[in-house]
Amino acid sequence: MKNELKLISMDTVETENVQWLWYPYIPLGKITIVHGDPGEGKTTFALAVIASLTKGEPLPECEDAIETMNVIYQTAEDGLADTIKPRLVAAGADCTRVLVIDETDKELTLNDERLEEAIKETGAQLIVLDPIQAYLGEDVDMHRANEVRPVLKRLAAMAERTHCAVLLVGHLNKAQGQKSSYRGLGSIDFRAAARSVLVVGRLKDNERIRIVAQDKNSLAPEGSSIAFELNEQTGFCWKGACEATVDDVLNGTGKVQTKTMLMEEELKRMLSGRVPAEEVQKKAKALGVSKRTLDIAKKNLGIISEKVGDQWFWKLPDEGCKDVEF
Repeated sequence: MKNELKLISMDTVETENVQWLWYPYIPLGKITIVHGDPGEGKTTFALAVIASLTKGEPLPECEDAIETMNVIYQTAEDGLADTIKPRLVAAGADCTRVLVIDETDKELTLNDERLEEAIKETGAQLIVLDPIQAYLGEDVDMHRANEVRPVLKRLAAMAERTHCAVLLVGHLNKAQGQKSSYRGLGSIDFRAAARSVLVVGRLKDNERIRIVAQDKNSLAPEGSSIAFELNEQTGFCWKGACEATVDDVLNGTGKVQTKTMLMEEELKRMLSGRVPAEEVQKKAKALGVSKRTLDIAKKNLGIISEKVGDQWFWKLPDEGCKDVEF
């Protein structure tokens, strides 16, 4: 039977504005990929994002708080009880808002109808699948474009129908020196299907600092790279925007200095004792540091606020930074 020809005239198509979970890094109703080498902090980054979303806290480079939301998180590499739950708790996530589809009886795939059912039932605005290759299904070779493309097409359609952001976590291949476009593990169709691609890695000059760099953005100008710290004593800390490039992240080159890091150093210098909060705020303003950045630096250092009479004072904790499970 001959297929009936149907044409769409573009003057009948109503334009829509792109909506964002985290501008310009994670669009709603679209696929985003975050990838990097094993152990570089991809999962920790994803869990930190989840923690902020479930608490309604603004993400880096965003000044405004957001409404608290439900998130679905699926992992095939880490245990929920001994790894994921402790990390979520350490990040301060509202665990009542983090849901997991039970895969005990049947493993989940990107084609599984339970994805859409779970999103509709929970109202989740983000679903994370970590790592990508674990959810392709046993009949799909991630290196074959003709097998990968229809799976991603259906996933993209599901994301658009539900208006839920889909975040796929993946590994880089071992082809050092290639363009970033070809460093994702598997077919390049993964990159083609994603509206945003993020790369996570560390720099050689400070291995505790990790960088999230945007390698592709089909919907807006590429965002600034974001630094975060992984520290055995202080746990996870956002460090703010930096000038590191995707090539810096892939090659481990370059140095990072953000306004958050600058403010932390200034606070360590200023707070040799108890200092009026107003004096600290004036110093931050003189350095061009926003209140949001100052608050992050304060939180990262565990600074204590004390009220004496009618005046607030800041001081460093007596025993350095508080211990956080990592």
